[in-house]
Amino acid sequence: MNRREFVVGAVTLPFALRLAPEALAGGTPVALVTADTQSRVAVVELSTGKVLRSIHTLPGPRSIETASGSFGVVCHTVQGAVSIIDGPKLAVRHVLRGFDEPRYTAAAPNGRHAFITDSGRHEVVTIDVVQGHKVACLAVGGPARHVSIDSSGRMLWVSLGSKAEHVAVVDVSKPAAPRLLGSFTPPFLAHDVGIAPGGRHVWVSSGDSKSLAVYDRRSSAVLRRLAAGAPPQHVTFLGPHAYVTSGEDGTLRVHSLKDGRVLRTTDVPDGSYNVQEAFGWITTPSLDRGTFCVLDRQGRLARRVQVSPSSHDACFVMTA
Repeated sequence: MNRREFVVGAVTLPFALRLAPEALAGGTPVALVTADTQSRVAVVELSTGKVLRSIHTLPGPRSIETASGSFGVVCHTVQGAVSIIDGPKLAVRHVLRGFDEPRYTAAAPNGRHAFITDSGRHEVVTIDVVQGHKVACLAVGGPARHVSIDSSGRMLWVSLGSKAEHVAVVDVSKPAAPRLLGSFTPPFLAHDVGIAPGGRHVWVSSGDSKSLAVYDRRSSAVLRRLAAGAPPQHVTFLGPHAYVTSGEDGTLRVHSLKDGRVLRTTDVPDGSYNVQEAFGWITTPSLDRGTFCVLDRQGRLARRVQVSPSSHDACFVMTA
């Protein structure tokens, strides 16, 4: 399929019956997709790709992340505020103010806390998503942006900028008392960070070069350098694979976690920067096109949904 054919029309595979069985138990799995310029979050049914409704929010919903399995944490960077969406009810439950430039969220596995980067205040902020209030703030020494948490919920890696000279490492084993362990300097200006399944390796993408670096989480030593698409890249994981998007190139690459080899490259709409895993699928919204694409484990495009003029991010919850 050539690039023009992709942009004009979506590819649709048999989708409705292929969600994992656990995704179908106890509710309807939906994506919450930000409509950045329209002060709303779109609710997209994963089994059909149908846009079910919109949740009205403060202006400028940018990033969104699932917390506690049933909440969506939305950062409104320009507004200096954070909305917490109740997933089962599909409504805004809390609005937290007093941030400067909230950027991205990592959810603790304890079912209660989440960690938000504030690039304006150079902080990581612990919030209680159930009660809807701040718990703690930690200075990290730079404009904190992309963030990833390990599976134990004890450690954060935080990129200190969109083109970051440093990446901070934070101990969050006590969410109410986070502790900065230190920082390191990547071999390029860093953008995104992603802790791979198992927690041994961390993938760091670049904000200024066509490069990725794979780190040993314990020693912070570079284990492998990999070629990538145009910066900035973003990364997520599913099973034995890493999925790396280049929004500038309009590509998603599937890498082997074993040796970093590129197994497949798929065209996605330009501006498909952020990338997420959900219910055994890979998804990427487009900031430039306002689309929401769903791909299978092999990186094959399954569905493309038009959501809004611009969609920065997505997360996933179960409705009641």
